[in-house]
Amino acid sequence: MNDATHLRENEIAAHASHAGAVLSKRPARKPVECGNLPFLIRRDGTWLYRGSPIGRKELVCLFASVLKREPDGTFWLETPAERGRIEVEDAPFVAVEMDWCGCGREQRLTFRTNVDQLVTAGPDNPIRIAHDILTCEPTPYIRVRGTAEAPVEARICRAVYYELVALAEPGMRHCRRMLGVWSSGLFFPLGEMPRCED
Repeated sequence: MNDATHLRENEIAAHASHAGAVLSKRPARKPVECGNLPFLIRRDGTWLYRGSPIGRKELVCLFASVLKREPDGTFWLETPAERGRIEVEDAPFVAVEMDWCGCGREQRLTFRTNVDQLVTAGPDNPIRIAHDILTCEPTPYIRVRGTAEAPVEARICRAVYYELVALAEPGMRHCRRMLGVWSSGLFFPLGEMPRCED
């Protein structure tokens, strides 16, 4: 290991150590704003620090645990003592695996993210579909935490999306016939049903 790599790992570890220590103390004061931090979360879920990937998953999971989103769409790493803005290309997490049990209205869909967090689709964790403006290609997301105004989401990877489509069944949403999936008693539309041609 060269000196530059060793220094970079020490710097990342210092950030993580500070975040962990601050979380355990829980002081009752407003966090101090540190401005922009040199973190970027790529669309594929890779975390970069000063342009280099963070190789240790434990560090990524620690930083992910203090990630918050503001209603204006900005993302922050926030401990009770400090907070700093970071850049996120799309959603900060990726849903890489799905498990399901039951069927119909009793079905429950549980997703595992790239930071090993389990999220079950339901009232607090809805699934939504966004469409590309130019291609109309669907991109599915599930809310991991946060509110409707400031959701922290995971983009559902393509392989898992195909699993969702395989589970889809007809349903109604806003007086339109849709294909969608059930989870925790809610119907989540994936797309409109094609019209039958006479």
